[in-house]
Amino acid sequence: MQRRIGLIALGVLLGAVLELALLVFVARELGLLVTVLLVLATTVLGGWLLRREGVRAWRALRAAASAGRPVGAQVSDGVVGLVSALLLVVPGFLTDLLGLALRVPVARRIAGAGVRGLAERRFSPALAGDLFGPRRVRVRRSPPVPDDDAPIEGEIVDP
Repeated sequence: MQRRIGLIALGVLLGAVLELALLVFVARELGLLVTVLLVLATTVLGGWLLRREGVRAWRALRAAASAGRPVGAQVSDGVVGLVSALLLVVPGFLTDLLGLALRVPVARRIAGAGVRGLAERRFSPALAGDLFGPRRVRVRRSPPVPDDDAPIEGEIVDP
């Protein structure tokens, strides 16, 4: 557990250093005023999206719950939308790129599947089934595995 916390702290530190370096690079290339305006614009966009995604997620959750459907898909989609908006609110270009990437439907579906998988591993199977509905299991047909004690075809067995 301490190793995981140490890796998270190292990742946050590395991310902050990269964000700062990128901000300095963009400020040198485009100018300080343009850089500040870009950061403010993405922060405002993120704030607007945060409100919009929160309302949208709440409505989808209520609609699924009142219809008696599992709410897990709406929850995972809402979490991804809210994380996307939060990443846009945080000042910095790397977080903005990641937040914008989560706005793309393909990336959003992949991230939603990741959230769902994480939730299914963390919760009990019964709770995961209530949240996400029955699990889908892929079954591959393969030839039967031979039993080591079973006689081989053509082999004579002593009674």
